[in-house]
Amino acid sequence: MPLWLGAFPGTPAPGSGFDKARLSGKAWRMSAKPDPATLPCSPLEETSGLKYFPRMLGKIRLHAQGRLWDELHANLGKGSDGACVEFLHVGYEDLKARVLQGGTDEEILEWCQQHGRPLNDTDRLVWNYYTTKLGWNDHISAILVKRKADGGLGDRDDIQTIAHYIDVDEGRLP
Repeated sequence: MPLWLGAFPGTPAPGSGFDKARLSGKAWRMSAKPDPATLPCSPLEETSGLKYFPRMLGKIRLHAQGRLWDELHANLGKGSDGACVEFLHVGYEDLKARVLQGGTDEEILEWCQQHGRPLNDTDRLVWNYYTTKLGWNDHISAILVKRKADGGLGDRDDIQTIAHYIDVDEGRLP
């Protein structure tokens, strides 16, 4: 099973044994607004034309420094992180080790292409479309509705994607 399937908060992997009571609890709810110093960048930021990648690297770095917002710990290497490493054809633990060696995001993306697969413009287009539309009329839509409701944003019809929700929840957008 792909790493990202069932790895978004509130979407248990098939056969994982999670029950509805657990899903209705803290798995969805963002507690207090985080200190901006504990947050990675927006999922819409880009490295060499690839969205989300700098956020994933930022989470790895912040976690290694003991500064990553606690609410983000559970999905390290899962969810969109898992989808991204699978798209790049690299292992999350291998990527994590490479990030912790140091280097720019561009250098690390180049490493991913050398150890996984090279990306062309169409690959970037497909990934970026996925990243910017996730939660909009797809298999994650119900999760987005639940996140918004649990975060007190259930009336925000303007929030239609996971990326937009993250940016609002983390205080980058109103």
